Amino acid sequence: MAVLLAMFSCTVDNPDPDIEEPQPPANITLSPGNYDADQKGGKFSLTVTSPGRPSVSGQPDWITVSESGVYKDYKLVFIIKVAANSSSEGRSAALTVSSGSLSGTLAVSQAGFKRPVLNIDPELTASNPSASAVKVYDFLREQAGLKVISGVQSGGTANNNERVNQIYQMTGKHPALAGYDYIFLQYSPTPAGWTWVVNYSDISAAKEQWQNNGLVSFMWHWNVPDSQQAWENGKNGNFDGYNFYSDKTSFSIDRALTEGTWEHDFILQDIEKVAGYLKLLKEEGIPVIWRPLHEAAGNYNVYGYNGAWFWWGRGGAESCKALWKLLRDKLEGEYGLDNLIWVWTLDTTVGAESDYEKWYPGNDMVDIVGVDIYADDTEAKERQYQAAMSLSGGRKLVTVSECGNIPNPDKCLPAGETWSWFLVWDLETYKLNTDTYWKALMDSPNVLTRENMPSLK
Repeated sequence: MAVLLAMFSCTVDNPDPDIEEPQPPANITLSPGNYDADQKGGKFSLTVTSPGRPSVSGQPDWITVSESGVYKDYKLVFIIKVAANSSSEGRSAALTVSSGSLSGTLAVSQAGFKRPVLNIDPELTASNPSASAVKVYDFLREQAGLKVISGVQSGGTANNNERVNQIYQMTGKHPALAGYDYIFLQYSPTPAGWTWVVNYSDISAAKEQWQNNGLVSFMWHWNVPDSQQAWENGKNGNFDGYNFYSDKTSFSIDRALTEGTWEHDFILQDIEKVAGYLKLLKEEGIPVIWRPLHEAAGNYNVYGYNGAWFWWGRGGAESCKALWKLLRDKLEGEYGLDNLIWVWTLDTTVGAESDYEKWYPGNDMVDIVGVDIYADDTEAKERQYQAAMSLSGGRKLVTVSECGNIPNPDKCLPAGETWSWFLVWDLETYKLNTDTYWKALMDSPNVLTRENMPSLK
């Protein structure tokens, strides 16, 4: 019995000499000591050796840290997850790994998304564009694929900055682009005695936007009289016979393009009138992102196949292109408006893509291809983007010229969509454009606000 106890005692007091007890390290060591993450994100294992149980601190919100396993033999493994980088700018972080008074540093770096290779036309299509128009266009080319310009369409009389200021009150920043509309051209200047007043000679809103380094865009919901008598009535302040929707007016684009008709006389008079208002902007040195005849090819659902929303699309592709050319010839050639950047707008209802080419005025007549997008989400818009880029063979800038819910630039840009700007149609209708979403957009490094615009004067 004594022998057995002696043997047992030897086993306990004299461990196997071939098994070495781990010795506590003098310092903290990290494996790896740094990590270069992919733009799309990823995860890796960090092995920490330290004399006491280590912890990790100092991680930004795009890095998460969790333990994997238990602290054993002075080692602990952490799983480091890096989120996707939605910015074109690279980023880095230094995480602190500590145990007692000892510490080490883990360096994490991550690339931003790569800008697509673009072949955008280097010059405007105008024969002799104004210097400020050239500066704006050059700036748009420089930013394409890197940043998206924030924008909002004006409401009310369509020539004010009420919504621009609303967004500022909501987010602390102004949209970089303000959209205005000659939708009430027939009422301007308003007949005497009216309480509701619109006067497009008042360009104070556009001047304020431009003077504060913002961009100015105008469109034209072109109201026309249903008959020659309605035109005569309009001269006396009765505009009941005016409209721009195809189903509300029988005004003929083909007759309007035919000399000797009252319709032709009318559109020439209206073009002269709108030219006068655009000239006021030219005289102030304000370049105009000009978007007439929008959504010309129609909705493709409301009025049947290729059924146009607006009268300028009802006569078919050739008539619409002829009207576009007439507008350019008059505004640039006859009235000398060299401050216009011409935007052709698509309606991207599913199925419309097959007709885009026959409606397109051509790369020599268009500076930017716009897409009006009203979707029930804020995701990237691959179908619409590819359709817009394909139309010009990739030679024109593309933009979300109107939208309801805003396609998120933090999703669009990493997806390779080089939208120049988004322009929200209103601030009330689209439920995904919450105050929180607006603030996140205006704070995004991918979005340009008026506050971080350069002077393009």
